Amino acid sequence: MDLVDPFGRTIRDLRISVTDRCNFRCTYCMPEEGMTWLPRSEVLTFEEFERLARIFVERFEVDGLRLTGGEPTVRAHLPVLVRKLAALRVPASSSSPLAGRKPDLSITTNGATFRLMAHELHEAGIDRVNISLDTLRADRFLSMTRRDELTRVLDGIEAAKEAGLAPVKINAVVQRGVNDDEIVDLARYGRDHDVEMRFIEFMPLDASGHWMNDQVVSQDEIVAAISAVFPLEPVPARGSAPADRWRYLDGGGLVGVIPTVTKPFCGDCDRVRLTAEGQFRTCLFATTEFCFRTLMRDGASDDDIAVEIQRAVGTKWAGHQINQVTFIRPNRSMSQIGG
Repeated sequence: MDLVDPFGRTIRDLRISVTDRCNFRCTYCMPEEGMTWLPRSEVLTFEEFERLARIFVERFEVDGLRLTGGEPTVRAHLPVLVRKLAALRVPASSSSPLAGRKPDLSITTNGATFRLMAHELHEAGIDRVNISLDTLRADRFLSMTRRDELTRVLDGIEAAKEAGLAPVKINAVVQRGVNDDEIVDLARYGRDHDVEMRFIEFMPLDASGHWMNDQVVSQDEIVAAISAVFPLEPVPARGSAPADRWRYLDGGGLVGVIPTVTKPFCGDCDRVRLTAEGQFRTCLFATTEFCFRTLMRDGASDDDIAVEIQRAVGTKWAGHQINQVTFIRPNRSMSQIGG
């Protein structure tokens, strides 16, 4: 049975935050100090994650599962969870291209420790990976992440390729006056290393709460900067994917931009989110959550949980309303929600 929201969008993608903890302190994601981590008892177990994912996949034909954080690789024994998720099967009767097969499994990581587990994660069932890389300058990397880990992140990207994960996509959040002078350099890196760069407009989920619209470098500006050096042509419509994409005219691969602020993709959004402690969110910017952990630990049946999933999805709104007077900033930082 399809899971359809009030605006006719069919939910196909579940983002699962496996931990709120992270080994970085990126300025747009969390404060340098003062984070209060979830007690271990409040974080969902692998069995609880698997149970919820199974309901989404088997009952509602969700065919994409992405593991996020915090930083998902700091969760101990992560390949164990991946194997559990890889054992799920999209119903054979589904209209999904993955009908009868396992859902698409992906992970978003900062890459710093990815060399240590890339092969194991791929063998467990991870198909593809997104790795965050906002700058190629060591001094700027330290300033933005508060960690001196650029060399290990670059090595993590190579490890992902060596392990056979495909595609390998690199996410760069662009902030005016911070790293917008590196747009072309990052695009060149993607071309030279056979990975797809994905530039992300700066969103109002920064740890300090000081986000301003003038810090946003728009999709149009990003594409113009790249195309002036490496001419581009658009790839056909993205559908429910968050990124608009372009190909290099000289055959140098693809580049994408996620224009969350200036050209929102809300009208085609097919994703929902589960936080590390089992709060269900129908939008990255949602102000309402639904507690699945309490349901499970109070003895709810799968039928009960499925009903609550449908009720929650019935509240999914048309769009996030950034830059409108009705916009309400979420009371969580990005690291607490899940990327």
